[in-house]
Amino acid sequence: MAASIEDYALIGDCETAALVCRDGSIDWLCLPRFDSAACLAALLGTRENGRWQIAPAVPGGRTMRHYRSGSLVLETVFVHPEGVVTLIDFMPIRLGTPSSDDRTDLVRLVCGRSGKVHMKMDLTLRFDYGATVPWVTRLEHEDGIRAVAGPAMVVLRTPAPLCGKGLATICEFTIEADQVIPFVLTYSPSHLAAPVPLDALHELERTDRWWKNWSGKCAAGGNWRGPVRRSLLTLKALTYWPTGGVVAAPTTSLPEAPGGVRNWDYRYCWLRDATRMLLALMAAGYFEEAQAWRAWLTRAVAGSPAQTQIMYGVAGERHLGEWELDWLSGHKGARPVRVGNLASTQLQLDVYGEVMDALFQARLGGLPRDRDSWALQRALVEHLAAIWRQPDEGIWEVRGGRHHFTFSKVMAWVAVDRAIKTVEMHDWPGPASHWRVLRDAIRAEVLTHGFNQKRNSFVQIFGGNTTDASLLLLPMVGFIDGKDPRMLGTIRAIEDELLANGLVRRYLPSRTPDGLPGEELSFLACSFWLADAYALAGRLQEARELFERLLLLRNDVGLLAEEYDPVQHHMAGNFPQALSHIALINTALLLDQGTRRQ
Repeated sequence: MAASIEDYALIGDCETAALVCRDGSIDWLCLPRFDSAACLAALLGTRENGRWQIAPAVPGGRTMRHYRSGSLVLETVFVHPEGVVTLIDFMPIRLGTPSSDDRTDLVRLVCGRSGKVHMKMDLTLRFDYGATVPWVTRLEHEDGIRAVAGPAMVVLRTPAPLCGKGLATICEFTIEADQVIPFVLTYSPSHLAAPVPLDALHELERTDRWWKNWSGKCAAGGNWRGPVRRSLLTLKALTYWPTGGVVAAPTTSLPEAPGGVRNWDYRYCWLRDATRMLLALMAAGYFEEAQAWRAWLTRAVAGSPAQTQIMYGVAGERHLGEWELDWLSGHKGARPVRVGNLASTQLQLDVYGEVMDALFQARLGGLPRDRDSWALQRALVEHLAAIWRQPDEGIWEVRGGRHHFTFSKVMAWVAVDRAIKTVEMHDWPGPASHWRVLRDAIRAEVLTHGFNQKRNSFVQIFGGNTTDASLLLLPMVGFIDGKDPRMLGTIRAIEDELLANGLVRRYLPSRTPDGLPGEELSFLACSFWLADAYALAGRLQEARELFERLLLLRNDVGLLAEEYDPVQHHMAGNFPQALSHIALINTALLLDQGTRRQ
């Protein structure tokens, strides 16, 4: 059974990623892309569904781990009674390097530091999310094995002695001080010859230098530069570099509550991350990444505005049909395990606002002009003008039916507002007077039906009396001033209704039927949004205190999941979660600005 979510660290090559447990086991790896089938899937099942562990053969001692400073190279240190061993894990960065198009590599270096430690390597490869047992043979004229099943081939090379044991590949060896033993796992299509070996130590130096050079450009964060830089490194690792798309997480079906059914595939790109992602990247000085994300965004939504989706594949794929993997037992028994995401077919009006705001913020941030996309943006706004009065599934992708969600209407207002400002500020052509009438009409609807006078609070659904954490974003998107009495009342309502053990839940399923059983845990991004709302309301000290508490929830290598259980002190949901790290960065930037103004 897999370890707790917070026990994992991330390594990646900006095309896919692996999760490495603190015990030296890689329990999740999809090849060759984030959304490809996993060949190591113990995270969602058992070791028989695929894992790769390297650790002392005899348990004992203690384990520590850390990323190299400014890098995504992970070091796990086994302090054992026999001696000290460091396990270095990384995925060589390719980014278009020669002869790299048909391979993906994962390197593990076992480095002796002191003493003499008996080690064991245990590799169980299972293709198709743990379902398919590959045919394993020895490499000719080389030290290693080849595993093949259908279109996929995985090669493991190492000078250590390998032997088969059941359906696994086992290796036991002794490591001494100053000795280094490499293990290199390489994926390639099975119709090709086995990829040529690589120089593991050379790749370590090259990859570590690449990450350090990238993170060294970080120009933001102030007192929180360390957490901001680690979050930026995480977002870069979640970027699919060939297209510029950023996945919400590298995992699927990590449960939002232990043993629950709220288990979703997050290995896709959500439009609603667009604005806050761009702001975070531009504020930190990463304009190349911001430009690539904007380019992905405009390509993904290109086409009929009526067919705009809330999410797409890493290359802009639209068909993300959902199905269940019934042979996997789920993370600690949480089933079903899902691949694909039917929420991609939902109507969520807020994404129109996210797209328009992201492209507007890109212009303000100084990205090169994108005049070719303006016609598409105009078409999006005109389509929104025809549908904004419809109910939708909302930002939280409920599966219990459509409603008139207040936040959805606010983001429709944002879409029209940004179109107007593009005309006014950049002198681009558009029916600004017509859009002003539309903007005023949407705002009037929100203030009339989305605000509860008795509660002095904005509410989740038109005419309702319950609240929603997404309403914390209203001042961030410019709909209302953060110190407006109506916003202050909304903050109080969210504190009363959604704040539990110092953290914020998205909404209460018991009061907002979402089509699923059970309750939710605290949502980390929403807790950062509360810190933002405090700051904009003038409650800077409370904002800083909340932000500092949230930083303490990161695991030992600085990563955040989607949700957190403040009672059991465990992370929940897919991991690491891009939205949580985006929220961390933007809250740090907001608080740093507030500190400098004081």
